[in-house]
Amino acid sequence: MHPFTTHPTEAVSSLGELGLIAAMRRWLGKVSPPAPHGIGDDCAVLPASSRTALVTVDPVIYGEHFNDAVAPSAAGAKLFKRNLSDIAAMGGRPRAAVVAIALDETVKIEWLAGFYRGLASIGRRYRVPVVGGDIARHRGGLVVTLTLIGEASGPRVLSRRGARIGDRIYVTGRLGGSLRGHHLSFTPRLAEGAWLAARPDVRSLMDLSDGLAKDLHALTPANAQPVLHENRIPVSTAARACARSSGRPPLAHALEDGEDYELLFTVSRQTPDADFVRAWRRRFRLPLSCIGEFQSMNRPLPAGAVDLGRHHGFEHLKP
Repeated sequence: MHPFTTHPTEAVSSLGELGLIAAMRRWLGKVSPPAPHGIGDDCAVLPASSRTALVTVDPVIYGEHFNDAVAPSAAGAKLFKRNLSDIAAMGGRPRAAVVAIALDETVKIEWLAGFYRGLASIGRRYRVPVVGGDIARHRGGLVVTLTLIGEASGPRVLSRRGARIGDRIYVTGRLGGSLRGHHLSFTPRLAEGAWLAARPDVRSLMDLSDGLAKDLHALTPANAQPVLHENRIPVSTAARACARSSGRPPLAHALEDGEDYELLFTVSRQTPDADFVRAWRRRFRLPLSCIGEFQSMNRPLPAGAVDLGRHHGFEHLKP
């Protein structure tokens, strides 16, 4: 659905700022609590927590993260879930969100209503209130940014740092071909992230947003290199379909496409792989793959290892 209109009565300009804020409250419904715990004050008031705080922010930009082929509710849901995935990537749980929108005055009221109802559906599903935000004019454009406040789900927060040489590398789900629908329909791995954070043998954790070939570097310890075994990479059906169209190998799509929103993490080599997988399967039906390990930079890559120098993920600000 195209977000803009040439008919003034259909545009957000016909509501004005105060009318638009009132409409946003209606669209969000119970996801928006009364002020001062929600929209309507200079700041929202959140109850104090003894847990370590987590804060993340992500936008969706018209023409970049969604287009006219994407339903407005799906674009709103994607915005919320992108941020939830970041909280999951540190083993946390979400608490509250604020939404800032910069938009042209010709944006359709109908489109924006669908977008906010998409936000509300995710807020209800994960019990996360939208407690505030901001509205600004952005001539010719449409950018919505969500800031999510979370907290540790237990005594420990996982980060990208902590892996050691010899640790094994795991990934959840299937990778690649996200533009065939997964970038909208993915499920943030909150329960899985919290479970991983509770295990002392899990050393580091992140979510896959820019592609395995790029994101893995953030987990790689100093003086180490990742050894990925080609036959262990969980290539999705969508990646194989993309390969038939692009002429590139399915593995390239699994390594490079990005927006998988799966979890990438490392486990101490002291924990037997079979024991870890067995514990995982007792809790989750989500596929889990041990795709490799870290070795010293001084050692040559073994036969069958992926040459990551030939692959790249998505990098902002590069043509």
